[in-house]
Amino acid sequence: MPGRDRRRGLSQASRSLEPVQELHDAPLAPLTTFRLGGPAARLITATTDAEVIAAVREADDAGTPLLLIGGGSNLVIADKGFAGTALRIATRGFALDGTKLELAAGEVWTDAVARTVEAGLAGVECLAGIPGSAGATPIQNVGAYGQEVSSTITEVIAYDRKVRETVTLANADCAFSYRHSRFKEDPERYVVLRVRFELEDAAGLSAPVKYAETARVLGVGPGDRVPLAAARETVLKLRSGKGMVLDPEDHDTWSAGSFFTNPILTDEEFAAFHARVRERLGAETVPPAYPAGDSHTKTSAAWLIDKSGFTKGYGTGPARISTKHTLALTNRGEATTEDLLALAREVVAGVREAFGVTLVNEPVTVGVSL
Repeated sequence: MPGRDRRRGLSQASRSLEPVQELHDAPLAPLTTFRLGGPAARLITATTDAEVIAAVREADDAGTPLLLIGGGSNLVIADKGFAGTALRIATRGFALDGTKLELAAGEVWTDAVARTVEAGLAGVECLAGIPGSAGATPIQNVGAYGQEVSSTITEVIAYDRKVRETVTLANADCAFSYRHSRFKEDPERYVVLRVRFELEDAAGLSAPVKYAETARVLGVGPGDRVPLAAARETVLKLRSGKGMVLDPEDHDTWSAGSFFTNPILTDEEFAAFHARVRERLGAETVPPAYPAGDSHTKTSAAWLIDKSGFTKGYGTGPARISTKHTLALTNRGEATTEDLLALAREVVAGVREAFGVTLVNEPVTVGVSL
């Protein structure tokens, strides 16, 4: 069970919401990286843990639907908007004590990564350039280029809406798995306030490089270490080349990054999939396959999408596949959420028809579904 943490937030939680910014019929699209979605009936911006807790309690007491927004990099909001209270978590806090790091939920994640690299600490350097806030990282168990936050998170401080207390969840309590966690499993229960990490002082070197593409670009072997700055800069270049670093002038970045998770298949499912691959692409074709625990194999969503005929730049409407990466669905500037969903449904149906595998969306949908 998570431990209760009475040290922060609760003593101030009942204070008035008057200092908090509050807007009505407030546009939400500018708060998302897709730049899509209608307005919220009410938008509150909270800059302290106490303000976050007070806003959540007020909504819960009134029975008002509540939407939490951090960096907005993982949200697909309906064109009709949100008929409730949207709470934008804009808290700030970066506290480093030796190799221990505590981040407020509203901290900009990519900025926090840069500061850990500047401090000479390893563990999250390959997660550079990922848009969004620190509070979202444990929810999705954010990962890229061979690293996941679950390997460095020690504790998550959250407001538990069920028991109405601030609680501390140890890493083992978070139920981390591939792009999943206890927080994602039960999204109506926990509001992440702070995240604590244990990083590594490796004399200015990175954690062992695990991802083959990163190792190749760096000119090292898997398991080698490189200067921290080199690891971060290499990842940023790789992400930029795939349209995965936010740029207001580049519509390939008007996305949620990877729209689909990589499928994890049982041995039986993978055998059936492999048979479909041979039938469709030839007996010599070997699909991507990575161990994913007992009797499970992970394959590549990007490979599936491409081999199903949805290549880079696919589409003629205002929502299209990125010209840089097949996993990113993008808003070319005039799209609606329904335009985006129509494209996503087309891709899902096409991959299922071609290979018998059903893709699952990674972004959180609000008021809509695939």
